[in-house]
Amino acid sequence: MDRIRAFLVAVAVVTICGIPQVRSTASDHRYKAGDEVPLYANKVGPYHNPSETYRYFDFPFCSSAPVKEKKEALGEVLNGDRLVSAPYKLEFLTEKEAEIACKRKLTKEEVVKFRKAVSKDYYFQMYYDDLPIWGFLGKVEKEGKTDPADYKYYLFKHLVFEIHHNKDRVIEITVRSDPNALVDLTEDVPVDVDFMYTVKWKETNTPFEKRMDKYSLSSSLPHHLEIHWFSIINSCVTVLLLTGFLATILMRVLKNDFIKYAHDEESADDQEESGWKYIHGDVFRYPKHKSLFAAALGSGTQLFTLTSFIFILALVGVFYPYNRGALFTALVVIYALTSGIAGYTAASFYCQLEGTNWVRNLLLTGSLFCGPLFVTFCFLNTVAIAYKATAALPFGTIVVIFLIWALVTSPLLVLGGIAGKNSKAEFQAPCRTTKYPREIPPLPWYRKTIPQMAMAGFLPFSAIYIELYYIFASVWGHRIYTIYSILFIVFIILLIVTAFITVALTYFQLAAEDHEWWWRSFLCGGSTGLFIYTYCLYYYNARSDMSGFMQTSFFFGYMACICYGFFLMLGAIGFRASLLFVRHIYRSIKCE
Repeated sequence: MDRIRAFLVAVAVVTICGIPQVRSTASDHRYKAGDEVPLYANKVGPYHNPSETYRYFDFPFCSSAPVKEKKEALGEVLNGDRLVSAPYKLEFLTEKEAEIACKRKLTKEEVVKFRKAVSKDYYFQMYYDDLPIWGFLGKVEKEGKTDPADYKYYLFKHLVFEIHHNKDRVIEITVRSDPNALVDLTEDVPVDVDFMYTVKWKETNTPFEKRMDKYSLSSSLPHHLEIHWFSIINSCVTVLLLTGFLATILMRVLKNDFIKYAHDEESADDQEESGWKYIHGDVFRYPKHKSLFAAALGSGTQLFTLTSFIFILALVGVFYPYNRGALFTALVVIYALTSGIAGYTAASFYCQLEGTNWVRNLLLTGSLFCGPLFVTFCFLNTVAIAYKATAALPFGTIVVIFLIWALVTSPLLVLGGIAGKNSKAEFQAPCRTTKYPREIPPLPWYRKTIPQMAMAGFLPFSAIYIELYYIFASVWGHRIYTIYSILFIVFIILLIVTAFITVALTYFQLAAEDHEWWWRSFLCGGSTGLFIYTYCLYYYNARSDMSGFMQTSFFFGYMACICYGFFLMLGAIGFRASLLFVRHIYRSIKCE
């Protein structure tokens, strides 16, 4: 009964929030000749700054009819979409030639605003029957001129829409600007503008169900696929060679260790022990700051579950191109619904470590990832408000997110924590822990935490760095990414390599008689997140044209949160793998 109730709650939340946003049904897209097909203007912004977008009518466009705002789902608002009725009327199968949409006299200030927008390659985005279209606001004429003061700035005033239909359905739409219909914006003088548009209709045999395929196929072109498969082959070869090499060494060394320790037990029980067996009385000594450690493990486990669910939705086709806001909606809803996993994992492990203040541990678990994310959001939302950008969330949306956190996330976290506390699970240590810890012998510099983290993070990062470019170009650019199957393979490789390299470094740490492996295994596993953030610096400076305070702060702010999430997730994977390994090797020998 409880499972049914939980399922119904999940379905209710999913329905309210609009996840998944499935493709619109056919009945919504059937039109008769002369029917008005909805055309919405979305946003305007500099082409190279994807986060810096503004409302369409924040710029001095005109409209012959009252502007109506489209009601949007949570994910659309989080995505920065602000759809309003466009000034152009595109009735089904109705052709138009140079029809005037509206007229406007631009003031000096409005001319300057348009000129600045044109100089920064501002584009507009619209949706016609849920199909996205883009175009630039104008152009800069630089031919034969070296001094920027001599450049000519022009605004496009005539848009040409070409629409393809299959019987009574819209299949495809493209828009281009008439290069001969220009408004000179070079001088700071008022100017009259007649915004015009032409509509042309053509018939096509493409079925309605495949009208979004052209957006998906752009990331599946042969030369792109070759690079993706090269990325996977490169990752697999690297992984097989290095993990095979490490596995061979590790298994041979372990085998020799087992033989040696068995021989020592038979021949000379009083012989002084050395290596990892020497510290069997300390290896399962609970780590310092165990409440923080359990909270990090719980948060990392929740983020791993979240990532797994996102991949499942991606592989079944929920995140098709321009399904506005579906990914953001999924992230919010699934994070809320999986908070119980974080509470259960953290409280259960904390109680296994003989912790007593489980309420404090739950509070720490709930704020470990959400806390930095909330602080980052407050700062970046303030920046967006100062810029009057669409990235600034309306007060109503903030209230909705707060209610999801208060009514879904927090209760599930507490319920999971109570279940974890009452699970009565015991920490299964094959060896008894001595009363006093052994002193750790002096270690060379490369066996310290930071050098070990650098070694641990490099190998997993090398397996994913080629694919990272395409992900960054999609999230922080205008490239479309739809090859989720390849991304899933890369993710699996990342998990395998992270687990293996952490286990290897844990063994070498124990062999050096350093028994403080708990935090080290977590930090080494999560160090790939630091490498990804370092890649952010490279991408921003060498592979993108992003600029300005707002875009820079959004890029580094939100990427810091994402990399921190990767740090927690991969840290949890690394520790779990190391714990299994350490339990296995100490169970294989006789411990006094």
